[in-house]
Amino acid sequence: MLVVRVLGRGPRRFNALRREIGEISQKVLASTLRDLEEHGFVSRTVAPTNPPQVEYALTDLGREFLDPVRALAEWVMTNAPRMDAARAAYAARRASE
Repeated sequence: MLVVRVLGRGPRRFNALRREIGEISQKVLASTLRDLEEHGFVSRTVAPTNPPQVEYALTDLGREFLDPVRALAEWVMTNAPRMDAARAAYAARRASE
């Protein structure tokens, strides 16, 4: 979902995408992009330069997916305090066992 959200702001090259996402390994990002491309959410364009430049962008399907991704992100932000409280309560229960 992070990749889709970042690409929702416009096409990105691999390293720019990686910088914007943050804590993600090159291997995981490459795998995620391949999966998103396979499922029709992302297009991959290779520019005939030396070295080749690869740019990733959302397809029509990927842009349609932005609405539910944004809704989920808003829900998470709204409910973050409740999730934090649940994690703290769980940790307290585990510590008392």
